Amino acid sequence: MVTADSFESHRPKLFAVAYRMLGSASEAEDVVQDAWLRYAAAPRDDVRSPDAYLTTIVTRLCLDRLKSARVAREEYVGPWLPEPLLTDASPGPEQSAALAESVTLAFILLLDTLSPEERATFLLREVFEYEYQEIADVLDTTPANCRQLLHRAKERLRERRPRAHDDSREKRQLVERFVSALRHGDAGELTSVLADDVGLWSDGGGKVLAARRPVFGRHDVVNLLIGIRRTAPAYGITLDAVGFELLEVNGEPALALKVEGRIDSVYAFSFGDGAITALRIVRNPDKLRYIARQLAS
Repeated sequence: MVTADSFESHRPKLFAVAYRMLGSASEAEDVVQDAWLRYAAAPRDDVRSPDAYLTTIVTRLCLDRLKSARVAREEYVGPWLPEPLLTDASPGPEQSAALAESVTLAFILLLDTLSPEERATFLLREVFEYEYQEIADVLDTTPANCRQLLHRAKERLRERRPRAHDDSREKRQLVERFVSALRHGDAGELTSVLADDVGLWSDGGGKVLAARRPVFGRHDVVNLLIGIRRTAPAYGITLDAVGFELLEVNGEPALALKVEGRIDSVYAFSFGDGAITALRIVRNPDKLRYIARQLAS
């Protein structure tokens, strides 16, 4: 019998697949809920393997959403960033490196350079370790075509894929120094933790103030950050009302900036060679609701 309890055992994995496909926790929740409704209504004889059945439903729903999302992204105001979510600061030893890497904002953005089918194939094969025949059944194609999709995906990702950097203590120390410098408006300390070619992307979605274009280079990024801090009172934000909370977001140490206890923005970082190489600021309030619920629970 198809039961809610049997479905719940699959929910974490289904959400993990959907989030990496879509880059949106709220949409991933919707997809998983839709999968449950289809699962519950399915004739018992049709569900020989719940895992295969549910993964197929979730992946196909994500493919449909991705294809329509590409049109919406063209009209998006400013840079588009994935929706941040809290992750376990101490993942268990059973978590694979591929699973950990694939949840970072930087890697999800990298996945956006793939076609929906390439993205699904890469995730199911490289991250969730499905066999080619299983992926072929999900995509309604052949194993040979899945191998070609994976080859193209790897080729596209190879040049842009960041080098692995696993020193979590060093990452956290860099973020702590960044937070302290931002809190005190210390331009010199900010400069010391940022790479020379650091990039900054800010996603306000046209709903809140945010940089409409990426900013590159240590000098310009520091000037922007100090400028944000300096002009905050002009927008009714006093420094006494601003709180800084270090979190584990998308598998990396991150900063939640709060105004009067409400999340105003999430700062996600990328690292390399002992410095912060990229800073992604999510300010779109629609993209902060899920992580706000996580913090409140």
